[in-house]
Amino acid sequence: MSLTLTLSGTGGAQGVPAWGCDCAACARARRVPQYRRRACSGVVRFNDAITLLDAGIHDLCDRWPAGSFHQFLLTHYHMDHVQGLFPLRWGVGKTVPVYGPPDEQGCDDLFKHPGLLDFSHTVAPFVVFDLQGLQVTPVPLEHSRLTFGYLLETPHSRIAWLSDTAGLPEKTLTFLSNNRPQVMVIDCSHAPCETPPRNHSDLTTVLALNERLRCPRIILTHISHQFDEWMMTHRLPPGIEPGYDGMMINLA
Repeated sequence: MSLTLTLSGTGGAQGVPAWGCDCAACARARRVPQYRRRACSGVVRFNDAITLLDAGIHDLCDRWPAGSFHQFLLTHYHMDHVQGLFPLRWGVGKTVPVYGPPDEQGCDDLFKHPGLLDFSHTVAPFVVFDLQGLQVTPVPLEHSRLTFGYLLETPHSRIAWLSDTAGLPEKTLTFLSNNRPQVMVIDCSHAPCETPPRNHSDLTTVLALNERLRCPRIILTHISHQFDEWMMTHRLPPGIEPGYDGMMINLA
């Protein structure tokens, strides 16, 4: 059974095009829908099970009818990663499991009024758990609140999902070095910066990380309109490519 990851969103909270911006990248995205970027998120398919990776797309209820997926896997509780849960929780039917980090604050009143969402599935760093045969290992990231990335493994495939991070903690680097993914989807919100940015990586940071990890295929996500504009006139190094909304990654 193949492991498939679809990038349902590859932008940050601002999105592309950014409201009120007339830069070249935003103007292009308004003209050509394929260049638009929704909130960073993904869809994982394995063993006929579907997992929604983050829930920042606001119209999840329209995109995913009841019973069409098995669970949510959250990286963290910033609004642009959970806003789709707010209307969905008041649906009718079976409880939907939500896996994520042990953040007691959560987001707004999701924990107080969960509706049909079950937030009891708290995960721990480097402790493997199973989702319908898919092995999932949470790895700590560097962000402004508790955030996990995930190594997704089958007997023959490994994909690392590392959104919303400014570089990687040493323990995460060591773990990924010892369990090398075939594909790494990683936060790269910024073009190369002289001073490393806070909360999100720039291209220089990603290149430095991969000097150690040696992942053969890097896909960039959480891309800002400024970075999109930079990429309109610059080429990325071999083995590194920008993600786009709707991109499918399939590993046999």
